Amino acid sequence: MPTASRAEIDAFIVMDVMEAARKAEAAGRRIIHMEVGQPSSPAPAAARRAVADALESDALGYTVALGLPELRAGIAALCNRWYGVDLDPGRVVVTSGSSGAFLLAFTALFDAGARVGVTEPGYPSYRQILKALDCVPVGIPTRDAARHVLEPVDVPEGLDGIMVASPANPTGTMLDKPQLAALIAQAKSRGTAFISDEIYHGLHYGARAVSALEIGQDAWVINSFSKYFSMTGWRVGWMVVPERDVRTVERLAQNMFICPPHASQVAALAALGEIDALEAHRADYAAARKLLLERLPQIGLPKFASPDGAFYVYADTGHLSQDSRALAAEILEKAGVAVTPGLDFDPVRGHRTIRLSYARGTAHVAEGLDRLEDFLASREAAA
Repeated sequence: MPTASRAEIDAFIVMDVMEAARKAEAAGRRIIHMEVGQPSSPAPAAARRAVADALESDALGYTVALGLPELRAGIAALCNRWYGVDLDPGRVVVTSGSSGAFLLAFTALFDAGARVGVTEPGYPSYRQILKALDCVPVGIPTRDAARHVLEPVDVPEGLDGIMVASPANPTGTMLDKPQLAALIAQAKSRGTAFISDEIYHGLHYGARAVSALEIGQDAWVINSFSKYFSMTGWRVGWMVVPERDVRTVERLAQNMFICPPHASQVAALAALGEIDALEAHRADYAAARKLLLERLPQIGLPKFASPDGAFYVYADTGHLSQDSRALAAEILEKAGVAVTPGLDFDPVRGHRTIRLSYARGTAHVAEGLDRLEDFLASREAAA
């Protein structure tokens, strides 16, 4: 039986690291998880209660393809609270996680062969989903001097679309409003579709993140309940699309997914009422971030861009190895710390970087740093 060429995409390396860590834990080892961007906190209590109540009173069958109307209205209200924008709930599409939103957006916007710009480093699944749809991901290298924030001068001509994330994965750096506006204006002048991944909004440690919704009506904006709301496994996200494109996305969603998971939508609606409580999570991330920024230079990892948001540090490890995948495997084996190789995020330069996640909080990060310090010291002594 032949395999479709579009299926020949690269692995999502962080998931391979997670599996290696799982096997180590199954063998009895205690592993410190700094590889995956997954909060250790559960979904908000109100969300869990809402689902428990719904299970007793509702069949939880199909919803309409675009999502529960009350959830779409709640997301529009959240955008008003966070950004001060008056958003029509009719433009909100509830999706099966942000991954479902990427698939819908790319399918709606791009024909086979379309060239879509993605930053390097950047979230690896952008590239792989585009490849699976027979599109051409065009890597746009960001610069250390610009803190890996994409600038218009970096963007090549001839693109059908551009994908931007702020706060970015893996660096945690953010675009300010003038920078984001300049990129959107450039895309509009060139007739290029602009997609803004805003999944880490709410997780900032200074000025808040700016949404493309504050700048214009033409950008496609993607977000999720996974990160700020601590609901990764619930697989529920959302997308805001231009009014003219809602019906196109609805037709695609009907056929690809039927609807997002009903139980997850119930949980998400309740979670929207927990914003004040969720801010306590951000305070814990901020403490873990502070610890990392202080100790990484002390233990021998001094080169990284200070993250503005999300919960990652993207560190230069070129002085240790030119093979980040091998280095990550060595760290897991000898230190019991799971980290993600930079090759997941940058296929060209990622051989000399790793990503460290501080999503699990301060105590977890502190133990991971202690182990990394011992590992690096013993490695240096053996050199």
